[in-house]
Amino acid sequence: MPTVYVTRKVHFNAAHRLHNPDKSDAWNREVFGKCNSPNYHGHNYVLKVTVAGEPDPETGYVIDLGDLKRILHERIIDKVDHKNLNLDVDFMDGVLPSTENFVVAIWNELEGTLPSGRLHRLQLFETERNMAEYRGE
Repeated sequence: MPTVYVTRKVHFNAAHRLHNPDKSDAWNREVFGKCNSPNYHGHNYVLKVTVAGEPDPETGYVIDLGDLKRILHERIIDKVDHKNLNLDVDFMDGVLPSTENFVVAIWNELEGTLPSGRLHRLQLFETERNMAEYRGE
């Protein structure tokens, strides 16, 4: 059977502050610029989740997209939408919330939760021009 890749796109809004507590305030301001604002700042994130697998012979599905939607909301969206990644999100506790670290943390939240197929790729867009991709490597 062929491997097919199915992608679901979701949107959410979240705030964060890029700040390394092991470094000085001056270092943080220089490295992170506006993203180091002590009052935080927000993004309209777009997350694309790609699942790979062989289509089920009875349904033709790699994964039921309704199931994937539910899992994404329960495991990710309900936890991060309109939240502060530094303060409110359990799976980001102690993690510097760069887009790169955030996409890995999302992968870790989703890994092993799919009823069929396998998690193949996450693409997390922080802006229309900036995104990070992770494939579980």
